[in-house]
Amino acid sequence: MLFPTTLVGSYPQPEWLIDRAKLAGRFPPRVRALELWRVPPALLAEAQDDATLVAIKAQEDAGLDIITDGEIRRESYSNLFATALEGVDLDNPGTALDRSGHPNPVPRVVGRIRRRHAVGVRDLKFLRSHTTRRVKVTVPGPFTMAQQAQIDFYSGSREQASMDYAQAVNEEIRDLFAAGADVVQIDEPYMQARPEEARAYGLKALNRALEGITGTTAVHICFGYAAIIHTRPSGYSFLPELAECSCRQISIETAQSNLDCSVLRSLAGKKIMLGVIDLADPAIESPELVANRIRRALPYIDAGDLMVAPDCGMKYLPRQVAFGKLQAMVAGARIMRMELESKRAAT
Repeated sequence: MLFPTTLVGSYPQPEWLIDRAKLAGRFPPRVRALELWRVPPALLAEAQDDATLVAIKAQEDAGLDIITDGEIRRESYSNLFATALEGVDLDNPGTALDRSGHPNPVPRVVGRIRRRHAVGVRDLKFLRSHTTRRVKVTVPGPFTMAQQAQIDFYSGSREQASMDYAQAVNEEIRDLFAAGADVVQIDEPYMQARPEEARAYGLKALNRALEGITGTTAVHICFGYAAIIHTRPSGYSFLPELAECSCRQISIETAQSNLDCSVLRSLAGKKIMLGVIDLADPAIESPELVANRIRRALPYIDAGDLMVAPDCGMKYLPRQVAFGKLQAMVAGARIMRMELESKRAAT
Protein backbone atom coordinates (compact mmCIF):
# COMPACT_ATOMS: atom_id res chain seq x y z
CA MET A 1 0.00 0.00 0.00
CA LEU A 2 1.16 3.52 -0.77
CA PHE A 3 1.35 5.94 2.16
CA PRO A 4 0.48 3.64 5.08
CA THR A 5 -0.63 5.62 8.13
CA THR A 6 0.39 5.28 11.76
CA LEU A 7 0.91 7.14 15.01
CA VAL A 8 4.40 8.09 16.06
CA GLY A 9 3.57 6.52 19.40
CA SER A 10 1.25 8.21 21.88
CA TYR A 11 -2.48 8.99 21.80
CA PRO A 12 -4.20 11.21 24.40
CA GLN A 13 -4.99 9.51 27.70
CA PRO A 14 -8.52 10.00 29.05
CA GLU A 15 -9.12 12.64 31.68
CA TRP A 16 -10.64 10.01 33.97
CA LEU A 17 -7.36 8.08 33.90
CA ILE A 18 -4.69 10.75 34.27
CA ASP A 19 -4.66 14.35 35.45
CA ARG A 20 -4.06 15.97 32.11
CA ALA A 21 -3.70 19.46 33.58
CA LYS A 22 -0.85 18.27 35.81
CA LEU A 23 0.67 16.35 32.91
CA ALA A 24 0.63 19.43 30.67
CA GLY A 25 1.90 21.71 33.42
CA ARG A 26 5.32 20.12 33.70
CA PHE A 27 8.13 18.80 31.54
CA PRO A 28 7.61 15.12 30.66
CA PRO A 29 8.67 13.10 33.73
CA ARG A 30 11.94 11.18 33.59
CA VAL A 31 11.36 9.43 36.93
CA ARG A 32 8.09 7.77 37.89
CA ALA A 33 5.21 10.21 38.48
CA LEU A 34 2.50 8.04 40.00
CA GLU A 35 0.77 11.12 41.39
CA LEU A 36 -0.49 11.88 37.87
CA TRP A 37 -2.86 8.90 37.82
CA ARG A 38 -6.43 9.50 39.00
CA VAL A 39 -7.17 5.79 39.60
CA PRO A 40 -6.13 4.06 42.86
CA PRO A 41 -3.08 1.77 42.51
CA ALA A 42 -5.11 -1.40 43.05
CA LEU A 43 -7.30 -0.56 40.03
CA LEU A 44 -4.77 1.23 37.85
CA ALA A 45 -3.67 -1.67 35.63
CA GLU A 46 -7.26 -2.56 34.77
CA ALA A 47 -8.10 1.08 34.09
CA GLN A 48 -5.05 1.43 31.82
CA ASP A 49 -6.12 -1.68 29.89
CA ASP A 50 -9.60 -0.20 29.41
CA ALA A 51 -8.16 3.11 28.20
CA THR A 52 -5.83 1.25 25.85
CA LEU A 53 -8.83 -0.44 24.25
CA VAL A 54 -10.32 3.02 23.67
CA ALA A 55 -7.08 4.17 22.00
CA ILE A 56 -6.94 1.10 19.78
CA LYS A 57 -10.56 1.57 18.73
CA ALA A 58 -9.97 5.27 17.98
CA GLN A 59 -7.07 4.45 15.68
CA GLU A 60 -9.04 1.78 13.88
CA ASP A 61 -12.09 4.04 13.52
CA ALA A 62 -9.86 6.80 12.12
CA GLY A 63 -8.55 4.29 9.55
CA LEU A 64 -4.90 3.91 10.57
CA ASP A 65 -3.03 1.03 8.98
CA ILE A 66 -0.49 0.40 11.74
CA ILE A 67 -1.74 0.54 15.33
CA THR A 68 0.02 1.34 18.61
CA ASP A 69 -1.27 0.98 22.17
CA GLY A 70 -1.17 4.78 22.41
CA GLU A 71 1.42 4.56 25.20
CA ILE A 72 -1.58 4.85 27.51
CA ARG A 73 0.21 3.17 30.44
CA ARG A 74 3.15 5.58 30.34
CA GLU A 75 3.62 8.88 32.10
CA SER A 76 6.16 9.75 29.39
CA TYR A 77 7.68 7.99 26.41
CA SER A 78 10.89 7.09 28.26
CA ASN A 79 10.42 6.86 32.01
CA LEU A 80 8.64 3.50 32.23
CA PHE A 81 11.52 1.66 30.58
CA ALA A 82 14.35 3.79 32.00
CA THR A 83 13.22 3.28 35.59
CA ALA A 84 12.76 -0.49 35.18
CA LEU A 85 16.48 -1.09 34.69
CA GLU A 86 19.06 -2.39 37.14
CA GLY A 87 21.68 0.17 38.17
CA VAL A 88 19.19 3.00 38.81
CA ASP A 89 18.55 4.43 42.29
CA LEU A 90 14.79 5.04 42.25
CA ASP A 91 14.67 6.43 45.78
CA ASN A 92 17.22 9.19 45.21
CA PRO A 93 16.74 10.77 41.76
CA GLY A 94 19.44 12.85 40.15
CA THR A 95 19.21 16.02 38.10
CA ALA A 96 19.93 16.76 34.45
CA LEU A 97 19.08 19.59 32.06
CA ASP A 98 16.11 18.96 29.82
CA ARG A 99 16.21 20.01 26.18
CA SER A 100 14.87 23.45 27.10
CA GLY A 101 17.84 23.97 29.44
CA HIS A 102 15.99 23.56 32.75
CA PRO A 103 16.99 21.11 35.50
CA ASN A 104 14.69 18.13 35.80
CA PRO A 105 14.57 15.11 38.18
CA VAL A 106 16.04 12.13 36.33
CA PRO A 107 17.11 8.54 37.02
CA ARG A 108 20.40 8.42 38.93
CA VAL A 109 22.70 5.72 37.57
CA VAL A 110 24.67 4.17 40.44
CA GLY A 111 25.66 0.82 38.89
CA ARG A 112 25.87 -1.08 35.62
CA ILE A 113 22.75 -0.64 33.49
CA ARG A 114 21.11 -4.02 32.93
CA ARG A 115 17.63 -5.06 31.88
CA ARG A 116 16.03 -7.02 34.72
CA HIS A 117 13.10 -8.33 32.68
CA ALA A 118 10.96 -7.58 29.64
CA VAL A 119 9.22 -4.24 30.13
CA GLY A 120 6.78 -3.87 27.24
CA VAL A 121 6.04 -7.45 26.18
CA ARG A 122 2.83 -7.78 28.19
CA ASP A 123 1.56 -4.48 26.74
CA LEU A 124 2.41 -5.62 23.22
CA LYS A 125 0.56 -8.92 23.69
CA PHE A 126 -2.48 -6.99 24.90
CA LEU A 127 -2.33 -4.79 21.78
CA ARG A 128 -1.76 -7.75 19.49
CA SER A 129 -4.79 -9.57 20.92
CA HIS A 130 -7.15 -6.64 20.30
CA THR A 131 -6.48 -5.72 16.69
CA THR A 132 -6.04 -7.59 13.43
CA ARG A 133 -3.99 -4.77 11.89
CA ARG A 134 -0.22 -4.44 11.97
CA VAL A 135 1.09 -3.23 15.31
CA LYS A 136 3.98 -1.02 16.37
CA VAL A 137 5.54 -0.53 19.78
CA THR A 138 8.01 2.10 20.94
CA VAL A 139 11.05 2.00 23.22
CA PRO A 140 13.28 4.90 24.33
CA GLY A 141 16.66 5.06 22.66
CA PRO A 142 19.99 4.49 24.42
CA PHE A 143 21.42 7.92 23.61
CA THR A 144 18.30 9.71 24.84
CA MET A 145 18.14 7.70 28.06
CA ALA A 146 21.80 8.48 28.78
CA GLN A 147 21.06 12.18 28.29
CA GLN A 148 18.04 11.95 30.58
CA ALA A 149 20.03 10.57 33.52
CA GLN A 150 22.56 11.62 36.13
CA ILE A 151 25.51 9.30 35.51
CA ASP A 152 27.25 8.69 38.83
CA PHE A 153 28.62 5.33 37.64
CA TYR A 154 30.81 4.80 34.53
CA SER A 155 33.10 7.57 35.85
CA GLY A 156 30.37 9.93 34.71
CA SER A 157 30.71 8.88 31.06
CA ARG A 158 27.43 9.16 29.16
CA GLU A 159 29.06 7.33 26.25
CA GLN A 160 29.81 4.28 28.36
CA ALA A 161 26.36 4.40 29.91
CA SER A 162 24.73 4.65 26.48
CA MET A 163 26.33 1.39 25.38
CA ASP A 164 24.84 -0.50 28.32
CA TYR A 165 21.51 1.22 27.69
CA ALA A 166 21.87 -0.03 24.10
CA GLN A 167 22.33 -3.60 25.29
CA ALA A 168 19.18 -3.33 27.39
CA VAL A 169 17.21 -1.91 24.45
CA ASN A 170 18.53 -4.65 22.17
CA GLU A 171 17.27 -7.34 24.55
CA GLU A 172 13.89 -5.63 24.78
CA ILE A 173 13.54 -5.35 20.99
CA ARG A 174 14.34 -9.04 20.52
CA ASP A 175 11.61 -9.98 23.01
CA LEU A 176 9.11 -7.60 21.39
CA PHE A 177 9.59 -9.15 17.97
CA ALA A 178 9.39 -12.63 19.44
CA ALA A 179 6.07 -11.63 21.03
CA GLY A 180 4.56 -10.50 17.72
CA ALA A 181 5.51 -6.87 17.03
CA ASP A 182 5.42 -5.91 13.36
CA VAL A 183 7.44 -2.71 13.92
CA VAL A 184 9.56 -1.53 16.83
CA GLN A 185 10.30 2.20 16.98
CA ILE A 186 13.22 3.63 18.95
CA ASP A 187 12.67 7.19 20.19
CA GLU A 188 15.83 9.30 19.99
CA PRO A 189 14.73 12.97 20.20
CA TYR A 190 17.88 13.98 22.09
CA MET A 191 19.98 13.31 19.00
CA GLN A 192 18.45 16.52 17.66
CA ALA A 193 18.79 18.29 21.00
CA ARG A 194 22.46 17.29 21.57
CA PRO A 195 23.88 16.88 18.05
CA GLU A 196 27.58 17.07 18.91
CA GLU A 197 27.35 14.26 21.42
CA ALA A 198 25.10 12.37 19.03
CA ARG A 199 27.82 12.56 16.38
CA ALA A 200 30.44 11.44 18.88
CA TYR A 201 28.71 8.27 20.04
CA GLY A 202 24.94 8.39 19.53
CA LEU A 203 24.91 6.56 16.22
CA LYS A 204 27.20 3.88 17.65
CA ALA A 205 24.82 3.35 20.57
CA LEU A 206 21.79 3.23 18.28
CA ASN A 207 23.38 0.66 16.00
CA ARG A 208 24.37 -1.40 19.04
CA ALA A 209 20.72 -1.42 20.10
CA LEU A 210 19.82 -2.71 16.63
CA GLU A 211 22.61 -5.29 16.37
CA GLY A 212 21.35 -8.64 15.12
CA ILE A 213 17.73 -7.42 14.85
CA THR A 214 15.98 -8.65 11.70
CA GLY A 215 12.47 -7.24 12.23
CA THR A 216 11.29 -3.87 10.90
CA THR A 217 12.69 -1.07 13.04
CA ALA A 218 12.21 2.69 13.05
CA VAL A 219 13.88 5.61 14.78
CA HIS A 220 12.01 8.79 15.70
CA ILE A 221 13.83 12.11 15.94
CA CYS A 222 12.04 15.41 16.52
CA PHE A 223 12.19 18.93 17.94
CA GLY A 224 10.28 18.04 21.12
CA TYR A 225 6.63 18.00 22.11
CA ALA A 226 4.85 20.98 20.58
CA ALA A 227 3.05 21.60 23.88
CA ILE A 228 6.40 22.00 25.67
CA ILE A 229 8.89 23.25 23.06
CA HIS A 230 7.14 26.02 21.14
CA THR A 231 9.79 27.28 18.71
CA ARG A 232 11.10 25.19 15.83
CA PRO A 233 14.43 25.62 14.00
CA SER A 234 14.41 25.73 10.21
CA GLY A 235 16.05 22.32 9.96
CA TYR A 236 17.42 19.35 11.82
CA SER A 237 20.84 19.60 13.45
CA PHE A 238 21.19 15.81 13.29
CA LEU A 239 19.42 13.93 10.52
CA PRO A 240 21.57 13.03 7.48
CA GLU A 241 23.75 11.03 9.89
CA LEU A 242 20.87 8.58 10.33
CA ALA A 243 21.53 7.29 6.82
CA GLU A 244 24.22 5.21 8.56
CA CYS A 245 21.89 3.68 11.16
CA SER A 246 20.66 0.11 10.89
CA CYS A 247 16.95 0.92 11.13
CA ARG A 248 14.68 0.68 8.11
CA GLN A 249 12.40 3.63 8.87
CA ILE A 250 13.09 7.18 10.05
CA SER A 251 10.33 9.28 11.60
CA ILE A 252 10.66 13.06 11.18
CA GLU A 253 8.41 16.08 11.66
CA THR A 254 7.68 18.48 8.80
CA ALA A 255 4.29 20.09 9.54
CA GLN A 256 4.91 22.49 12.41
CA SER A 257 8.49 23.22 11.36
CA ASN A 258 7.60 23.54 7.64
CA LEU A 259 10.76 21.53 7.07
CA ASP A 260 12.59 21.79 3.77
CA CYS A 261 11.99 18.25 2.54
CA SER A 262 15.05 18.28 0.27
CA VAL A 263 16.93 16.88 3.29
CA LEU A 264 15.25 13.58 2.50
CA ARG A 265 17.71 13.13 -0.36
CA SER A 266 20.36 12.42 2.27
CA LEU A 267 18.35 9.45 3.59
CA ALA A 268 18.22 7.39 0.41
CA GLY A 269 17.48 3.75 1.12
CA LYS A 270 15.34 4.48 4.18
CA LYS A 271 11.57 4.53 4.44
CA ILE A 272 10.44 7.89 5.82
CA MET A 273 7.64 8.27 8.35
CA LEU A 274 6.63 11.79 7.35
CA GLY A 275 5.10 13.99 10.03
CA VAL A 276 2.21 15.82 8.37
CA ILE A 277 0.05 16.76 11.38
CA ASP A 278 0.87 19.97 13.27
CA LEU A 279 0.51 19.24 16.99
CA ALA A 280 0.91 22.89 18.00
CA ASP A 281 -2.24 23.95 16.15
CA PRO A 282 -5.57 22.84 17.67
CA ALA A 283 -7.28 23.34 14.31
CA ILE A 284 -7.94 20.10 12.48
CA GLU A 285 -6.21 20.02 9.12
CA SER A 286 -8.20 19.57 5.94
CA PRO A 287 -7.42 16.39 4.00
CA GLU A 288 -6.13 18.56 1.15
CA LEU A 289 -3.67 20.33 3.46
CA VAL A 290 -2.39 16.92 4.56
CA ALA A 291 -2.10 15.88 0.92
CA ASN A 292 -0.11 19.04 0.16
CA ARG A 293 2.31 18.23 2.99
CA ILE A 294 2.81 14.79 1.48
CA ARG A 295 3.33 16.30 -1.97
CA ARG A 296 6.15 18.48 -0.60
CA ALA A 297 8.22 15.35 0.04
CA LEU A 298 7.63 13.53 -3.23
CA PRO A 299 10.30 15.33 -5.31
CA TYR A 300 12.90 13.94 -2.92
CA ILE A 301 11.70 10.42 -2.08
CA ASP A 302 9.98 7.59 -3.93
CA ALA A 303 6.31 7.37 -3.02
CA GLY A 304 6.76 3.71 -2.12
CA ASP A 305 9.18 4.70 0.63
CA LEU A 306 6.85 7.20 2.29
CA MET A 307 4.69 6.59 5.35
CA VAL A 308 2.34 9.15 6.89
CA ALA A 309 2.16 10.10 10.58
CA PRO A 310 1.74 13.01 12.98
CA ASP A 311 4.85 15.08 13.71
CA CYS A 312 5.29 13.49 17.14
CA GLY A 313 3.27 11.88 19.92
CA MET A 314 -0.28 13.22 20.32
CA LYS A 315 -0.65 12.81 24.10
CA TYR A 316 -1.04 16.53 24.89
CA LEU A 317 -3.91 17.13 22.45
CA PRO A 318 -7.59 16.98 23.44
CA ARG A 319 -8.89 13.59 22.45
CA GLN A 320 -11.51 14.91 20.00
CA VAL A 321 -8.87 17.05 18.28
CA ALA A 322 -6.45 14.13 18.03
CA PHE A 323 -9.13 11.91 16.53
CA GLY A 324 -10.13 14.57 14.00
CA LYS A 325 -6.52 15.09 12.98
CA LEU A 326 -6.07 11.34 12.47
CA GLN A 327 -9.17 11.23 10.28
CA ALA A 328 -7.78 14.10 8.20
CA MET A 329 -4.40 12.38 7.97
CA VAL A 330 -5.97 9.17 6.67
CA ALA A 331 -8.11 11.12 4.20
CA GLY A 332 -5.09 13.09 2.97
CA ALA A 333 -3.13 9.89 2.43
CA ARG A 334 -6.10 8.47 0.52
CA ILE A 335 -6.16 11.54 -1.75
CA MET A 336 -2.50 11.05 -2.58
CA ARG A 337 -2.91 7.31 -3.07
CA MET A 338 -5.70 7.85 -5.59
CA GLU A 339 -3.79 10.67 -7.27
CA LEU A 340 -0.67 8.60 -7.86
CA GLU A 341 -2.58 5.51 -8.88
CA SER A 342 -4.50 7.60 -11.42
CA LYS A 343 -1.24 8.97 -12.83
CA ARG A 344 0.22 5.49 -13.12
CA ALA A 345 -2.87 4.19 -14.86
CA ALA A 346 -2.72 7.10 -17.32
CA THR A 347 0.83 6.21 -18.33
